[in-house]
Order: sequence, then C-alpha cells, then structure tokens
Amino acid sequence: MSTPDLLVQDPAQDRPAALRRLLARPELGALIAAAAVFLVFSAVAEPFLQVSSLGTVLYAASTIGIMAVPVSLLMIGGEFDLSAGVLVTTAALTSSMVSYQLTAVTWVGVLVSLLVTLAVGGFNGWMLSRTKLPSFIVTLGTFLMLTGANLGITKLVSGTVSTKPISDMEGFGSCRWLFASEVTVGGLTIKATVWWWLGLLVVGSWVLLRTRFGNWIFAVGGDAAAARAVGVPVARTKTVLYLGVGFGAWVLGQHLLFSFDTVQSGEGVGNELIYIVAAVIGGCLITGGYGSVAGSALGALIFGMASKGIIYAQWNPDWFKFFLGAMLLLAALLNSWVKRRAERGPR
Repeated sequence: MSTPDLLVQDPAQDRPAALRRLLARPELGALIAAAAVFLVFSAVAEPFLQVSSLGTVLYAASTIGIMAVPVSLLMIGGEFDLSAGVLVTTAALTSSMVSYQLTAVTWVGVLVSLLVTLAVGGFNGWMLSRTKLPSFIVTLGTFLMLTGANLGITKLVSGTVSTKPISDMEGFGSCRWLFASEVTVGGLTIKATVWWWLGLLVVGSWVLLRTRFGNWIFAVGGDAAAARAVGVPVARTKTVLYLGVGFGAWVLGQHLLFSFDTVQSGEGVGNELIYIVAAVIGGCLITGGYGSVAGSALGALIFGMASKGIIYAQWNPDWFKFFLGAMLLLAALLNSWVKRRAERGPR
C-alpha cells in the first residue's frame, strides 16, 4: 500500500522553522554588521581590499579576539572582568622582569607569568564566590591594584616605567616564534596571534556547545540559584571562567613582549572595555545566560576592520570611538530583541 499523501512532508513547511532558528542565533546581528562594515570600507577605501591590508585587519582583530573569547564565555556565565586589560600588561611585565632580573632563560619568565595571570584569575573567582560582591566591584578593585602594581613594581625594579630589553637572552628566539612570529604567503602576512585566536575560538566554541561545562556556563549565567539547586557547581564554574581570562591575558601579554622586546607599564588601561564591546557586539547579553563565542570573533573582526578601514579611508581616527559606542548600543538592542524572539518560540 502506498504511503498516504498526508504523511508526505512538504520541505517548504520546514522553511519557516529554519528561518526562526536562524533569527534566534546570537551572532546573527554581528554577522550582518561585519558584512556591512566590510562593504562600506570596500567602497570608500581602495587599499582596504588589498591582500596586505587583509593581514593588517586580521592582526588587529586577533589582538582583540584572543581576549574576546574568554571574556565572552565569562559574560555568558553572568560576570565581568574589568581587570582584563591591565592583566595583559601584567603578564608581559612579569615575563620580562623575571627573565631579566634572574638572567634566566626567557621560558622561565614566561612560565612564571602564566602562574601569575592564573593566580589573578583564581583570586577574582575566589573573591566573587566568598564575598558575594558583584563582579564589577571585585574586578574593579583588581584593576586598580594591578594598575598601581604595574607602575610601582616596574619603577622599583628597573628605575623607569618600562622594562629592559631581553632580546639577547637565551630562549628569546623560540618564544618569539611561538608568540610573535609571522608567515607571508602570496603577499598575505599572518601573525602568530591569528593562529592563537583561531585555536582559542575553536576550543571555546567546542566547550560552550559540546560539553557539560558549557551547559553549566549557560545555567549559571541564566539563573545561578536555579543552577545551584540542580547541582551545578556555580562557584567552581565561575572560577574556571576567570582562569580562562587569565590564560588569554598571558597569551596576549607574551605576544606584546616578544614583538616589541620592552613593555610600557602603563599600557592596557581601557582595553577591557574593548573586549567587552566585542563580546556584546557578538551577541552576549550584559545580564548573562546568552551569547556566542563565534559572535565574539565577529565582534573582534568588526573592530579590526573599523580601526584599519578608517585609516585606509583617510577619515579622522577620532571618530573610531564614536563608531564603537554606536555599535555597542545597536548590538545591545538587537541582542535583546533576538533573545525575546527566541524565548517566545514558534508562533
């Protein structure tokens, strides 16, 4: 007996459902914005489409994207880290000063730097869980302490506000290869930070979407009390997320050191806001429980295209911060709208 026609599903019936799922994706707005920014600068800035310019844009995006990945995971988990920007500088300063003062192989400084950044991340997570203070207050305190320590310790150790050169020390070449090398293929120069960024992006997306820990991140960001009631280790989850921010700061800090050989102790202030903006543009909500690691990568890419596109178009670079603020507001409004549609479900 033939199958009744009523049981034969029309593929066209699946299209509205597929469209609704697409519209509910947190990174949809960032994808549209990235395409719009690309088209604008392609039209007004001829050098923007050159192969060499692509490498420059990717490099600018990667230096934001390396931190935007762990920051977006933290925001999905419902928390902030205002110390992320200066922690990058702390990582670079620690590696440089330990290597120089101990006249040791640079790898010693690199490993000590990793321990320091993880310790700072662990401290933020521990303070958050023990004191129940908002992460804004906890990490604002860490931000101020690190800002002062970066300047004070650097002056105490080196007598200036910058570190001493370490390029003649053993191990510098291998560290530079890992953190600050570059490969040129057909006029396209790809720096090491791009590979680090892509690696963190893949790992972060896999953890968020394919593991139990990823479910915990969404749960603690959506409703920490409800997550705790069903057995989710809320404090441990948030501490691990802060450790992730510490790891990202370590990677980017080593890149800065081994790219430029010396580090200015006052750098990094304000960069934490750029990381947060990239995450929000990518679909993360300020309230937590919603967002995308892939979206944060698009947010970083928008930052890279805008920062370099303005220069290629010979516009006044002072307008970049205005552009960034406008993108933040539009992204926040769009993210809220997308989440409401997703919560309402099919209609």
